[in-house]
Amino acid sequence: MTSVLDKPIKAPAFQGVGLRRRITDVTATVLVTLAVLVALVPLVWVLWTVIAKGLPAITSQTWFTHSLSGLSASAEGGGVYHALIGTLLQGVVCALLAVPLGLFVAVYLVEYAGSSRLGKLTTFMVDILSGIPSIVAALFIYALWIATFGFPKSAFAVSLSLVLLMVPVVVRSTEEMLRIVPNDLREASYALGVPKWKTIARIVVPTALPGIITGVMLALARVLGETAPLLILVGYAPFINFNLFGGEMGTLPGVMVAEMNNPTAAGTDRVWGAALTLILLIAILNVLAKLIGHFTSVRNK
Repeated sequence: MTSVLDKPIKAPAFQGVGLRRRITDVTATVLVTLAVLVALVPLVWVLWTVIAKGLPAITSQTWFTHSLSGLSASAEGGGVYHALIGTLLQGVVCALLAVPLGLFVAVYLVEYAGSSRLGKLTTFMVDILSGIPSIVAALFIYALWIATFGFPKSAFAVSLSLVLLMVPVVVRSTEEMLRIVPNDLREASYALGVPKWKTIARIVVPTALPGIITGVMLALARVLGETAPLLILVGYAPFINFNLFGGEMGTLPGVMVAEMNNPTAAGTDRVWGAALTLILLIAILNVLAKLIGHFTSVRNK
């Protein structure tokens, strides 16, 4: 007798794609393409405007080597050396405080919290922080750091307010990067007797490091352009100030705010030049993030 299993199984005949499906596919492709083009139009327009109007300023010989100290409103020349230094100082201090805090919070939420009440409360607070305006963060630091503790207005106070804005972005991006690490890596490490904290430090975090670095740079790029903390917590200075704990300090957003009240051609050039310099600074940070992520990524051997 011939078994049923001995009979050849015929594959179902291929059915061509129907006209309705092809029309749906083409329509969806056209709509998505149009949406991308519509989103690119304002982006390209803004970039072109900033580059066209800011390029004459940043190509001058004194733009990156001089400050605006001693220059009148209508005087040509000067540069944003003081503002670039101030922006970098505040950004570095903010990153030194926000990155470890955001990393530890993300590790707790992914690896330890589970469904605990503290984990839910932490997630809720991160969601609230991610939605607060920059001026609210600045007012909170003003009320706590200056009005309550009595410290003077300073660039360090600005960095503290930027920490409140940067931490939730770091937590969310790091949390997502840690969640996509395969559980097989964790289980293999546990099977070899490696403690959980060492598994996280030696396997989980290095595996997710490229994405974590990218998220950190995006968060830093978000806070570098904030102006409300600068206006509330420290004044603008057209000269160089390396003291983070006292005195006014110039920044790139501060240059734009200060020169917006300058109706002369020199003031307009400085506004557009500072805007283009800030865009270039953020672009450089993103390129560095990509390079660091590329060279620090874990590769299978």
